[in-house]
Amino acid sequence: MRLIILDRDGVINEDSDEFIKSPTEWSPIRGSLEAIARLHHAGWRVVVATNQSGIARKLFDLDTLARIHETMHRRVIETGGLIDAVFFCPHGPDDNCSCRKPLPGMFYDIAARLRIDLQGVPAIGDSLRDIQAAQAAGATPLLVKTGKGFGTVSHPDFDPSVPVYNDLYGAVTQLLTN
Repeated sequence: MRLIILDRDGVINEDSDEFIKSPTEWSPIRGSLEAIARLHHAGWRVVVATNQSGIARKLFDLDTLARIHETMHRRVIETGGLIDAVFFCPHGPDDNCSCRKPLPGMFYDIAARLRIDLQGVPAIGDSLRDIQAAQAAGATPLLVKTGKGFGTVSHPDFDPSVPVYNDLYGAVTQLLTN
């Protein structure tokens, strides 16, 4: 069994500066659902790790987040894939929690719950904080240019040794051919 950790907004689904606040606003990025299906058929466990500060900002509640994730799960299943678990941080940027990326707390929680060492586990994100959280937890970060990824590549703190792919489908294709 192999594990992969995916960010949600900007990797699996289209991102929005206004937040994804309802199931109707959740829209998959072209090829992302097929990429998850390919991982599932190749025997990978797919876990999502996502900051959801819209909860702390009172833009949506936990029930709405659950409905958004139900939509995501249903669409992935309809495409032949499976997301094994979704981990999320409901806190805002000023809440001083340890689970909000770029801190690695959510990754440590994944490792503890799945009883797995994250060394070498690919973690795909589109933002600098996704990359930093993966690195801090000992996972192997990969960046996609979808979502905020195109801008992340040119950020002065971006580690140029991190592999960059156009999208999740491209990253998964590379992982499955290695």
